Amino acid sequence: MAKAKTSLTAVERRAEELDTIAAVLPIERRDELAELLTDQDVETLKHLVNQGMGDNTLRALTSDLAYLEAWGLAATGRSLPWPAPEALLLKFVAHHLWDPEKRANDPDHGMPDDVDEKLRRQGFLKSTGPHAPDTVRRRLASWSTLTKWRGLDGAFASPALKSAIRLAVRAVPRTRRRKSKKAVTGDVLAKLLSTCSTGSLRDLRDRAILMVAFASGGRRRSEIAGLRVEQFTDEAPIEVADGPPLPSLSIHLGRTKTTSGDEDDVVYLTGRPVETLKGWLAAAKIDKGSVFRGIGRWGTVSKRALDPQSINAIIKQRVEMAGLEAGEFSAHGLRSGYLTEAANRGIPLPEAMEQSRHRSVQQASAYYNSATRRSGRAARML
Repeated sequence: MAKAKTSLTAVERRAEELDTIAAVLPIERRDELAELLTDQDVETLKHLVNQGMGDNTLRALTSDLAYLEAWGLAATGRSLPWPAPEALLLKFVAHHLWDPEKRANDPDHGMPDDVDEKLRRQGFLKSTGPHAPDTVRRRLASWSTLTKWRGLDGAFASPALKSAIRLAVRAVPRTRRRKSKKAVTGDVLAKLLSTCSTGSLRDLRDRAILMVAFASGGRRRSEIAGLRVEQFTDEAPIEVADGPPLPSLSIHLGRTKTTSGDEDDVVYLTGRPVETLKGWLAAAKIDKGSVFRGIGRWGTVSKRALDPQSINAIIKQRVEMAGLEAGEFSAHGLRSGYLTEAANRGIPLPEAMEQSRHRSVQQASAYYNSATRRSGRAARML
């Protein structure tokens, strides 16, 4: 009885400690995580928060850590050992990268049924079939990062593990899926904006979300959800030859997915997006704090920011309202759409990257070249 009481106290203590970092690291399913994670897991997360690691990276690490702990308990009956032995890493690969055809004839191939059932019951496993190789690599990378932050060395660079992943991926080739099947290019964006025409608060907000996300270089949904008024700085109007000066402002993005240390990425808005953004802020009476917020049933603007998932849901809702297929578009389509539209308009790649803040030409050109590659001269050599 005393042991059970001690265990309950430990869970309650972890829940309270998770609450102390919730403002920096929003955590869903807190109570479940408090039971799943160990005291050392929570201490590691608190340490990472104190080190100033980016919010998105922390969310990804927490999600991966929760999955790894759940898998470890289901597969071995114990919490993860730190550092993990090579055999456990190989077991993780074998449970997640497997051949469906071989499993049909060999039930011992791949993830055991009891492990699969436990993870599904907890909500950690939803899809059927083997995991995407990129997901497995990311979770192993998170595992390695968390191991290093504990001051330990792991077997993550072992030849056996690298070979196991390479052979597993080769045995079951997968087509890489884009985060958004179709890019939200200029013509698609115009259709989405046409659904925001009533002048209601919701339409003003969604129109501002669409225009700001696209015009600022195809910002990620997490960056749009996290925008605050304090990140905006009014700039001198832009003089144009055929009309009045265009309003301009800069957005200080701070630390993003592609920055490190104390870097502060800055992008610019000019013209209509600035007017639309300021129109939303004025109508919603927002002069500080979160820019894009929830709106209640009776038109009450919340004090809380929208979360990234809500940004994605808004995009999909506008896609449906425009008569397009919601399954073909997501918030990431604004990011790929920006670079694709830049290619359509003949904007040089380096100039487009200045606004999109891509660090890798290879990554940016994957979006940029898609607009002209199929019909370009290189594809019509004969």
